[in-house]
Amino acid sequence: MSTGTAGTADPSGQPTEAAGRRREQRGWYFYDFACSVYSTSVVTVFLGPYLTSIAKAAADPDGYVHPLGIPVRAGSLFAYTVSVSIIVAVLVMPVVGAAADRTGRKKPLLAAAAYTGATATACMFFLEGHRYLLGVFLLIVANASISVSMALYNAYLPQIATPEERDAVSSRGWAFGYTSGALVLVLNLALYTGHDSFGLSESDAVRICIASAGVWWGAFALVPLRRLRDRRVAPGGDGAVGSGWRQLMATLRDMRRHPLTLAFLLAYLVYNDGIQTVISQASLYGSEELGLDQTTLITAVLLVQVLAVAGALGMGRLARLYGAKHTILGSLAVWTLILAAAYVLPAGAPVFFYTLAAAIGLVMGGSQALSRSLFSHLVPRGKEAEYFSAYEMSDRGLSWLGPLVFGIGYQLTGSYRDAILSLVLFFALGAVLLARVPVRAAVAAAGNPVPERI
Repeated sequence: MSTGTAGTADPSGQPTEAAGRRREQRGWYFYDFACSVYSTSVVTVFLGPYLTSIAKAAADPDGYVHPLGIPVRAGSLFAYTVSVSIIVAVLVMPVVGAAADRTGRKKPLLAAAAYTGATATACMFFLEGHRYLLGVFLLIVANASISVSMALYNAYLPQIATPEERDAVSSRGWAFGYTSGALVLVLNLALYTGHDSFGLSESDAVRICIASAGVWWGAFALVPLRRLRDRRVAPGGDGAVGSGWRQLMATLRDMRRHPLTLAFLLAYLVYNDGIQTVISQASLYGSEELGLDQTTLITAVLLVQVLAVAGALGMGRLARLYGAKHTILGSLAVWTLILAAAYVLPAGAPVFFYTLAAAIGLVMGGSQALSRSLFSHLVPRGKEAEYFSAYEMSDRGLSWLGPLVFGIGYQLTGSYRDAILSLVLFFALGAVLLARVPVRAAVAAAGNPVPERI
């Protein structure tokens, strides 16, 4: 996908800087295209209900499993595992971010994280019977890997796009991701609904759908790994990996010098926790609380993917008119209404569930894409990977609280409706915190040029 006019060359025949930048942008989009299938098919659609069914099969007569001797209600296992995976990512990301910034070699680290996650996802094919612990382990590895890889991927954005381009480039990246998610969900739907004609059991079809996401992730990750290029950095400093935690502390101290950047991160941490929890727990809510079948859940998420493409691009256009901050605030108001509607949604009513899915699709991509591009303006030059590691902790790495609250809510009440109601607080508080951030002053304080509209 082009981001502007066709590439040109200077009189010597060498590509212009703008043409080279567009080539990298096109490659960069394809990492969203590669890994979004994991988020959509695995986390959002199949793995929550499937892992829960395996845990229930292994549970004691009271409905509890006992990983490491800890009694856990089978219906809460998936939410707790998501929380643990995110904590693991928190421990790894500072080291990787420091290594990337100190060496300037983000691409090998991106490749390592991508293929670790893709391999773990492909190995979920072997998840069956009572092997819920295998599912827990592979989910932790895959979720932590995608978090690390996204921190590195996002850190390229300030390097491959000018300030005026970033809203559009970030939105196109999300649109690529939602496009791939929709395409693979169509294939998943065909395999799942026709599993008998393929000679497969329902469980076999689910395991193939999950594992194929890992294969897709690994295959299309080759495109950005060929197109993106690393930048040289000034030599000096300690060894990158050994100094990762010292670098994290230095990054946090440095962020104290940019309190407005830190204020945005806090707001994003809160409202994105709600977004990530809705994404990861939606299918579980639909199957367990609303009694919807897997075909309904797949088609609903497919609807989300299709509309999210339009939503991401449409909100990118709104940002050009009203600024990213005001557009994000509008999306948070819609998220709050969505959760209120989900709480009163009647069981066994797919039409209402589809309506809710459509609303989610229209705001999900845009709210995330614009948050990413807005943060890119608040990062001091030369600190991209470190700051985007902190951002990724907010995006995925510190989004453990929502799933934990959701899991505890179900553990205590046995009702997913009570659990989902608590998520309204994340969007309401996040909106209040974001509204208090003077973003133009924050961009200037970070030493970056202030766009005409932000």
